[in-house]
Amino acid sequence: MKPRIAIPQPHSQRQEYNERTLPHYTHAIEASGGEPVIVPLSATPEEVARIVTECQGVLLPGSSADVDPQKYGEERIPETNDADPLRDNADELLLQDAYNMRKPVFGICYGLQSLNVWRTGTLVQDIQSSANLNHSIGSKVAEAHTVSVEPESRFAKILGEQFPARIPVNSSHHQSAEMVGDGLRVVARSEDDIVEAVEGTNPEHFVLAVQWHPERGFDTDAASQKLFKTFVEEARKYKPKQV
Repeated sequence: MKPRIAIPQPHSQRQEYNERTLPHYTHAIEASGGEPVIVPLSATPEEVARIVTECQGVLLPGSSADVDPQKYGEERIPETNDADPLRDNADELLLQDAYNMRKPVFGICYGLQSLNVWRTGTLVQDIQSSANLNHSIGSKVAEAHTVSVEPESRFAKILGEQFPARIPVNSSHHQSAEMVGDGLRVVARSEDDIVEAVEGTNPEHFVLAVQWHPERGFDTDAASQKLFKTFVEEARKYKPKQV
């Protein structure tokens, strides 16, 4: 049986954004041997709980929203986009279940930021004020910059020895993790020292999040395929936590 992967809709208001971006995530999950299960942001907490109970993994996709800075104790600056409370609520419910039951978690772009804040971390609200690279260049450029990968990390083991210490990535974000949340560690940084990937410190729980968009280059990029296929395989191996 294919492992079922819960994926919240990227945004509660921008349907055109969902229609444009969500198929990339579902394709990558399907091509990796999983079954995507879309979580409507209009679902009640009880409905979300029912959906995720039948899933073996959680993927948190990107979004055009920004996490509400009040969640990490800061005032919003003008550059910060509007929050999406329904997306935030769905992410928190999915993360709570995943952490309670030790289900694999894979966060992408906004998904990394959402995970980090949920784990009591903080964000840089607008990295362009301090970054030397253009991190918001978007899908127009397939390889925006490179990231250096921590050699002893789970992330490095996923990539394998055939990959160099620096790998090229795309880039479509204006925020990033600042103080990393509880139980997370930085495992990749860009050339200008922006946090580009974090992973969980518990070796018995697969938690990985990246700041770029591996779903966009899935069909042609070997590193992107490794990330998705490892995540789906972790979901396939998942056994419910004994309580």
